[in-house]
Amino acid sequence: MTEHPVSVRDFAETHGLRRQTVFKVLKRLGIDTSKSRGDIQNRGQVIAYITNEEGQRVLEALSSSRSSKNQQEGEESDFPEASLYDIGVFYLLCLEPEHDPLRFKVGFASNINERLRQHRCSAPYTQIVKTWPCRRLWEKTAIECVTQGCERLHTEVFRAKSIEFVERKCTEFFALMPQPIGESPTLGPINPEDAHHELPRPDC
Repeated sequence: MTEHPVSVRDFAETHGLRRQTVFKVLKRLGIDTSKSRGDIQNRGQVIAYITNEEGQRVLEALSSSRSSKNQQEGEESDFPEASLYDIGVFYLLCLEPEHDPLRFKVGFASNINERLRQHRCSAPYTQIVKTWPCRRLWEKTAIECVTQGCERLHTEVFRAKSIEFVERKCTEFFALMPQPIGESPTLGPINPEDAHHELPRPDC
């Protein structure tokens, strides 16, 4: 079965990349794009296409570029957008489950256990409500989406009328997102079947 190609332009727009960055990675990976002339809407311009598998290789290259141990401290990455493709989790935390159960925090973490320990320095009773596999790139959009109608108390801290409502908004948001298949430095391989999971409360 022939894999349906995607244009480099659409691929770049979907993943929030510059086309120049995509072409640079493709060249480094030795991937030749297929080309065809566009329709009237594209004014007959020649359009470059890649397969879904090649697109995944581009994303993996962006991610590994940032985490490469060969980079010297202070050296600029070849792909400055690489950090956006870190895989971790989007978390929903309840900061005061007993005294203020409607005050919550949301955000991205590549290491949820470490992030929870940090939060407990200032909010010792913080508990994880739920987490969802996520790329760093999605964090700001996810926060804006799931906190609509909530009172903002701080940068990532809000008060809701119902924590269950926020959790449902999170589930709905990530149900629409592509599954971040890859390797998380603290979670191991990310499998779509393991998405939308609760994490046990870590020891402090």
